[in-house]
Parts: sequence; structure tokens; C-alpha cells
Amino acid sequence: MLLSCHDLAVPSRLAPVSADVTKGELIHLLGPNGAGKSTLLAALAGLLPAEGEVLFAGRPLAAWSAVALSRRRAFLHQQAPKPDMMPVWHYLSLHQPADAPQRDDMLNAICQRFQLEDKLARPLYQLSGGEWQRVRLAAVFCQISQPEGQLLLLDEPLTGLDLAQQAAFDAQLAALVDTGITAIVSGHDINHTLHHARSVWLMKEGTVIASGAADEVLQPERLSEVYAIPFRRLNVEGHALLTTFF
Repeated sequence: MLLSCHDLAVPSRLAPVSADVTKGELIHLLGPNGAGKSTLLAALAGLLPAEGEVLFAGRPLAAWSAVALSRRRAFLHQQAPKPDMMPVWHYLSLHQPADAPQRDDMLNAICQRFQLEDKLARPLYQLSGGEWQRVRLAAVFCQISQPEGQLLLLDEPLTGLDLAQQAAFDAQLAALVDTGITAIVSGHDINHTLHHARSVWLMKEGTVIASGAADEVLQPERLSEVYAIPFRRLNVEGHALLTTFF
């Protein structure tokens, strides 16, 4: 088992969660604002004090050194300040071990996918919000795309991305998952989750109220209960589509 949590909880923010996550899973966290998605991700990453236990690769998170954990687990915060004058290439290089094999080739390939080649010399403070998000995504993908990489935790990674950039993100993430890396991703786009996630954890008021295959969890009746608005499911040219109606 790659990741296990037992009665993981944060008082007043996250009810006890117990779950086992295997290698190569792609799990989406869904729920309204304040549902506890960011809290759960931060607790799983070991970046938020929490009750209960988290085991990563069979060992408690506290037993891992910061360096060893950073080689195996990458975390994207929902928001992060820009380090001002630092050039993009310098920021990205900080997310790769100096001894990483084919270090430059990997960085260049990820930058090409996210259309960052012409921004590598630019100071971070000059980036737009969407450009900064792409740089942050490229950084965590560089970090996890190492021989020891195992777990990727992403908090609302699609924020600020246009449709083409979202497609680039999906392609990069799918390629990593196919190599055996596990990803747990929070977001708000229910149809994106329906079409891309292998599993879904649906949250409400700090509680995981349902988990399982996306098609099974994302039922209109359950979504209506969680979001307090009516949903219906349509079939458009052979593809399922969830939509709200009033």
C-alpha cells in the first residue's frame, strides 16, 4: 500500500478519514468551498498538524526526513506567493535534485508541454496569474518525475489555466500515472472529474461522504445533496454530462 490514513482528523476542519491508496491511482477530491479538501491534502502531505496516522510506503510520515520525502512526494498548494526577482529557470531547477538523471531534458520537455520555453529567463514577478500557475505545475511535475517519485498531491491545479493548458495538464498527469505515480487532485469541475478521475472522494463539511469510481459517486441525487442545487445527467454524443438546472 502506497498511502494509508487511519482516523486522520483536524479538529473543527476535518472529520476522521481512513483510506488506503495504491500505486498508480488517480483520485479527485470534490466538494463545495469549505468542504475540507485543502485540509485533507495538507494533512496527507504531512504539512498540517493532524490527529490519527498517515503511512507513506509503510512508514509514518514523521519517520521520513524532509529530503527523502521531497524526492518521493510533491505537493502543490492552492496558492503561493511569487519569489519576486527569481528567474523562472532558477525556480524550476530548485525542484530537481542535482543528481537527477537527464535533468535538463526532463525540464525542457515539461516546459515545452506547458509553453514556458520563452519565459525561462523572465523574473517571476513579471508573470501573469495563469503563467505563474503553469510554472508552479511544471515545478511539481519536475520534482515528481524522478526515479524515486511516487505521490503527487495537487490542490486546485486547474486554477487560471485556459482549455489548451488544461489539456496539457491532463496529458502530463496521465503520463505520470501510467508510470505508476499516484495522484490525488482537488478541484471544482465535476465534468472534468467525471471524464478523467479513476476514483472520487466526495466531501461535505469536512467529511468524506462517498468514495469510489467516478461514474458511481457522481450521481445527480448525491451531488444535489452536497451542493444544495439540483443536478441532472445528460448524454451528449455518447458522453455523460452533469449539469445544474433551476
